[in-house]
Amino acid sequence: MPFILSRRKKPEEFIESVKRRSTVIHIGDKKAGLEFLISFFSTIRPSKGKKVPSQNLQDLLSEMNAHPILLSNIHNALLSQLVHTDLTSALTESGIPLANGFWQEFFGRLRHKIIPTLQNENDFLFIINRIFYQSDDYKWVEAIPHVLWKEFFENIGLAFSVDDKHILLQLMQSLKILSVQVANLGLEKEVRKHLVTESIDENPFLNQAEMIVKFENALIAEDDKELRDVSERLHSLAQRGVESIEFIRQNHSSSGTSIHQSYILLILSNKLGRVELITDILDGNSQFNSDNFISFFKMLVRNENTKNSIREFLSLSLGYVAYQIAEHKGSKGSHYITTTSKEYRQMMWSAMKGGGITAFISIFKNLLTAVELPIFWHGFAYSMNYSIGFLLIDATGSTLATKQPAFTASAVASSLDTKGNTFKPNLYNLAITVARVSRSQIASFTGNLLFVFPGTFLLAWLYDLITKTKILEGDKAIAMLESQHPWHSLSLLYACNTGVFLFLSGIIAGYVQNKILYGRIGERLKNHPWWRSAASPEKRIRRTKFIEKNAGAMIGNISLGFMLGMSSIVSKILGIPFDIRHITISVGNVSVALYGLGIRNVPVTYLITIFLGVLAIGLLNFLVSFSLAFVVAVRSRGVQLRDYPEFLGILGRYFLKKPLDFVRPRRQLSETD
Repeated sequence: MPFILSRRKKPEEFIESVKRRSTVIHIGDKKAGLEFLISFFSTIRPSKGKKVPSQNLQDLLSEMNAHPILLSNIHNALLSQLVHTDLTSALTESGIPLANGFWQEFFGRLRHKIIPTLQNENDFLFIINRIFYQSDDYKWVEAIPHVLWKEFFENIGLAFSVDDKHILLQLMQSLKILSVQVANLGLEKEVRKHLVTESIDENPFLNQAEMIVKFENALIAEDDKELRDVSERLHSLAQRGVESIEFIRQNHSSSGTSIHQSYILLILSNKLGRVELITDILDGNSQFNSDNFISFFKMLVRNENTKNSIREFLSLSLGYVAYQIAEHKGSKGSHYITTTSKEYRQMMWSAMKGGGITAFISIFKNLLTAVELPIFWHGFAYSMNYSIGFLLIDATGSTLATKQPAFTASAVASSLDTKGNTFKPNLYNLAITVARVSRSQIASFTGNLLFVFPGTFLLAWLYDLITKTKILEGDKAIAMLESQHPWHSLSLLYACNTGVFLFLSGIIAGYVQNKILYGRIGERLKNHPWWRSAASPEKRIRRTKFIEKNAGAMIGNISLGFMLGMSSIVSKILGIPFDIRHITISVGNVSVALYGLGIRNVPVTYLITIFLGVLAIGLLNFLVSFSLAFVVAVRSRGVQLRDYPEFLGILGRYFLKKPLDFVRPRRQLSETD
């Protein structure tokens, strides 16, 4: 009779069932062993009416010590699966992308998400999927403390795994497969060109493959002394490989990175980790390193639960690219954060200049509306107007308030970055940074609005004076005001669209800047045949430096201009309500409409509602853009906000104690501000 138990039993019920049956599982009975393991781990799995998983496992450990039959069954059940299944795929494939390129793996996962792949019953991964069959099992497996899993696996005896020739053969076969794959990846141009030295003789990824041959020979010869010696050298090479990967990643800030390089480094680090794990098993002490094995066990469960997860794959593969994009944004974001009163005044003046340029953008946009053009060319004209205006704002060192959040969010997130150290970030200093961002944002909004409204009003008056025609009047002016009304229109929803576009333009700017560094565009242009013949060496250097410094921001500005300019055109083409509302443009539009109608002819309550609606547009522009950029910056750094639940309390207390710090800098700065 097969050893089949209910998957829903509590620990005490499960134990009673085992004792009552008094059945000892034989190592050769693979089916009974699998059913026992399914029941055993289901007893640990959390569900209604059951204790937390860690307590369930603790209870089972106590019973295993008290009842040898339970310990014998779990030992034999695990061994029956290891002996009668193929371990190679679990060691060489699980959790490691298999495709040669990022997009191949992406679309492969997408296909398998729709139609899962078939699994061989003799594959150890089939056993893992049968035991941990729920998609979120990895969460409770990881939630159980490491020390409990260690006690569990050491109690059942990990040494059994390498006493069987079948397992030894598969471990050695897996090690050879991985070593060859690591060597091939280590010779990829994306890796080799960024090592400390490109010398093949000093390439740790290639050298470890050669050492594996010596390792196998020592294992076959059963030469313990040689095996230990080779193992130490192999561990040293593996460590050098890990350090080389970290060296490449740490130099991304100066050399940039790409999706393909990030993808290769991800695979390489995973495979190198597996090489170390198997070497630990076979290095002469005839037993598992329990800590490494437990980490692998948790990773194996997680990998199989999330093997078709697009989100998990993108998070792992794009993490370092996103980090570099956020870093390039964050380096610029520091310029938008004011500390002293002088910087605050400079920010205000810079924003005033930006407001003056925006006034011209608003006037030209309204003039272009009156020009009869096909739909597409209207959108193109709007886009060029916005793009040129944004480029002028950047070129003159002016500030546009709504462009700040996409950059300052990265600078704030960097305060939580603990890469390279084990210290917890200073949350009080982070609260101070948030206060600085707040007052900087208020300064830029105020400066923009101080010039946009009167500036646009003045330009509308000058246009009327010269042409004897108002830009907007009558029904068109009323419709313009209505389009800014907070509840008579979809202006607040459209403000969120603008926040998304502001965020995307920041991402594009960071991506282009990263690409310029990684592709060494400046050096390539400096030596371009056309440039060499058309300009002197000094001019070439100046031009390439200009491109390296400003190309990302310029592309970001142009992309933002086209996203804003084409949005209403897309709405007309598709027949859906889709548009943008940008606070400074909205203020300019309100100014033009009020000039056309005459401020005295507009009811005061209606006018106040419109102005409040415009301020709400600005708030949503900021919140959406900042939130999206902050989430990307935080996740790219591997920071978990839930690790800092006390931060909101610290920020709240700081605000209550010094609320004016969020509006303007103090005249006498302390050392902490």
